[in-house]
Amino acid sequence: MSKLKINSFEEFARYEGTELGVSDYHTITQQQINRFADATLDHQWIHLDTERAKAESPFGNTIAHGYLTVSLLPYLWSQILTIENTKMQVNYGIENLRFNQPVPVDSRVRLRAKLLSLKDLRGITKAQLEVTLEIEGSKKPAFTGVITFLYHFND
Repeated sequence: MSKLKINSFEEFARYEGTELGVSDYHTITQQQINRFADATLDHQWIHLDTERAKAESPFGNTIAHGYLTVSLLPYLWSQILTIENTKMQVNYGIENLRFNQPVPVDSRVRLRAKLLSLKDLRGITKAQLEVTLEIEGSKKPAFTGVITFLYHFND
């Protein structure tokens, strides 16, 4: 499926109830995990201490922070769909987020997105998306949930 381009509420509404696509794979590196730990002040050893994680962790290696994987949503979402003719996009909410399994360092992940609903709130488009972060080679996703974006289209 090629990347979709949306210019209006009406164009977006055509896709309600359908899968919009899948992003490219992104590799989660130890450097990215370390930087996320520094940015969020979450320095738990299961994320940072490679030797200890190999010896003591049930995961056999360091793992990405769950919220690091969630923070990839805008980046991966932009690979699926381009919203043009907007003043701005706002992250509005996350519902029913479930971390189904950890993401080991050097895993490749990608986003699968389905447009659940689209509403016009007095000129602001509210898009609710079912999202799944898939881990290459794994039947279980890293997470599932519903995210909501608000789009302010130009008049």
